[in-house]
Amino acid sequence: MIVIESDEVGKLIKDNDMVAISGSGGSGSCEAILRAIRDSYIKNNHPKNIGVTCGISPGNLTEDEVGMNMLAKPGLVGKAICAHLGMGKVFGNAIGNNEFPAFALPLGVINHLYRAIAGGELGIITHIGLNTFADPRINGCRANEKAKELPDIVSLIKIENQEQLFYKTFKIDVAIIKATYADEDGNLSLEHEALIGEQYNMAIAAHNSKGIVIAQVEKIVPKGSLKARNAIIHSSYVDYVLVSKPDLTLGDYNMPIYRPEIVGDIKIPLEEVKINELNNRKICGRRAALEIKKGNVINLGVGMPDTVANIAAEEGFANDIYLSVETGPTGGVPIGGVAFGGSINPDSVVSTPEQFDAYNGGSLDMAILGLAEVDEEGNVNVSKFGTRVTGPGGFINITQSTKKVIFIGTFTAKGLKEEIKDAKLIIENEGTEHKFVKKVEQITFSAKQARLNKQEILYVTERAVFKLDEKGITLIEIAPGVDIIKDIFNQMDFRPNVAEDLRLMDEKIFKSEKMYLKV
Repeated sequence: MIVIESDEVGKLIKDNDMVAISGSGGSGSCEAILRAIRDSYIKNNHPKNIGVTCGISPGNLTEDEVGMNMLAKPGLVGKAICAHLGMGKVFGNAIGNNEFPAFALPLGVINHLYRAIAGGELGIITHIGLNTFADPRINGCRANEKAKELPDIVSLIKIENQEQLFYKTFKIDVAIIKATYADEDGNLSLEHEALIGEQYNMAIAAHNSKGIVIAQVEKIVPKGSLKARNAIIHSSYVDYVLVSKPDLTLGDYNMPIYRPEIVGDIKIPLEEVKINELNNRKICGRRAALEIKKGNVINLGVGMPDTVANIAAEEGFANDIYLSVETGPTGGVPIGGVAFGGSINPDSVVSTPEQFDAYNGGSLDMAILGLAEVDEEGNVNVSKFGTRVTGPGGFINITQSTKKVIFIGTFTAKGLKEEIKDAKLIIENEGTEHKFVKKVEQITFSAKQARLNKQEILYVTERAVFKLDEKGITLIEIAPGVDIIKDIFNQMDFRPNVAEDLRLMDEKIFKSEKMYLKV
């Protein structure tokens, strides 16, 4: 192990190198190393045209000069292979504007690819991605037009008469990873990191590809002082270490302050739950919560699905279910916002690839995820809207492997204003943007595959509930106070099927008092 200064980082990375970058949104980003790469490029025009690969791209959902935004300089990046591209908005916009080719892979797939690269394998074979935009019959994981200039990275194969996807491995020249401490030999501890993430697999993949590993740590500690179970990455795989103290100005982004309740060192008493006001978000969360059963292991997506955790606490059944996050934690309360990925008081924390081993095999009982765009077949898009490219994150793995999936969101967007009064929904100002469209721009969730998998799929909004069936999507419930023609049919770009036993949504969902819901 060699200890380096930030101005040496750029000299270690060659032009055109493929660089694996650890971090997941607001957790575990190598900010000091990313900054050093940016500064070297601005000053020396080197390294340039590098490839970058990551899971959930580091960033804080803004255009701030943090995370992957620091690499969004014209000419610095020549290719991207990531699961989520939009945590850094400048970086995501560069992909949407075709500044360099990019591929967006399911998060579980890219994590398992790092493991396959480490093992010297040709690729991975999986059902994940069939009939979505990852499928080569559709987009083949291409996130923009520029990616069409590059060879395919995924192909369709048949094994024992079953369709599967084969995702090809690629060489990793440099891995930059975040750890808490390095000892004097170079053993790395992740003991204060919110997530175990992809660090280990990235490091071994680079090492076994005859590349280098650069680690960012908070401190170098004496030899032998790290507990063996905390030393996730052995010194023999670590080439260079950069010491950088946490940047406290980043706030929640990048978890700069050690929080023992997130890494599982302690359990803390949670504050008395804040009762959220009754609004359309809470209506959606409440309706989804009616589907929960005691003992369910549930994945909650980012955004509106967060409300379900609050409802579980408010209604008193939070201890009767297990909330799981694709990044590794299970149990406890997932953290929302920019620090999404960690959990407060988790029961267990495993690495991201290990979590996806469980997810892919069907360990989740239910997933409650966001609803951005739905078409008449029942497909859902959450990954690409014009030049705004985000990628799927864990969405494809979760929605293709979970027994029951509930998509929640408001019925329309942009300018929607609603009130709940006398247990009825009143639409004061309709949204100008339809979410139920004739055809989604990109298939992140495949209704065709869900039918083949015999999954139970619901689409929950504040005014209507649909289910997926063989005919497409069928309207099964409407909110009290809603006009089915004016408020539902006229706000869709297609006419849905209507259940013969169409019914009103449960009235207690629309009352301000507790529902006294028992799972």
